[in-house]
Amino acid sequence: MKKSGGAADKKRVRRSLPTGTRDLNSDTPPRKQAAEKDVFQLFAEKVRDHKGLVSRWAVLQETRVEYFRGKDFVSFLKNHPEIKDILESSKNFEVEEIVDTLLSKNLLVRCDRVVKTVRPGKKKLSTWPAHLEIFPDQLFSKSDAFFAWTFVKRRPLWQTLLSLSWPVLTLAICLFSCIPTRVQTINPLHLCWTSFAYSLTSFIESNSIWCPIHRSRKACLAIP
Repeated sequence: MKKSGGAADKKRVRRSLPTGTRDLNSDTPPRKQAAEKDVFQLFAEKVRDHKGLVSRWAVLQETRVEYFRGKDFVSFLKNHPEIKDILESSKNFEVEEIVDTLLSKNLLVRCDRVVKTVRPGKKKLSTWPAHLEIFPDQLFSKSDAFFAWTFVKRRPLWQTLLSLSWPVLTLAICLFSCIPTRVQTINPLHLCWTSFAYSLTSFIESNSIWCPIHRSRKACLAIP
């Protein structure tokens, strides 16, 4: 009886080894997917900062967004093919595949003009409409298709620090005369709290701007 039990234990150990190796190998695809997300994020930031892509600003659901036209994106990649090297293994993707990937990763959202009829006194629709709405079909198209960036544009560190320092400094100068003499001795602590409040307010405002857009986009995509 003991021998049979030992043999059964050995069989269990042998059977458990392949499963362990499969679990180790199964960790590779998520890492590749994470790397691809970083690559497309870098590509989107690089394209947005490039001056070769013509873009404009418009209002999308009470939020100002930066957008470009589909045909301009096609001509941009033709004139600057070297920018696709950022995509590494995906650099041979076609324009349609690149934009569809950016849409699936929520780096872009396809929009449509709100006013779809020619206004009196004009012969054609506006080339760059001032008001946009989310298009139900989130796929790439060159013909009269607009695409808006959904991520906050990164600024250099010095520019961020400078933009934060000016409001804090102005507020500190204005409030310094109103503070009692005893409290003025701990003015640096007051500045720290003011800068923290300003940073927290900016973070809350940025989330309140983009969260409604993502929710409405999901609602539009859920409509058959």
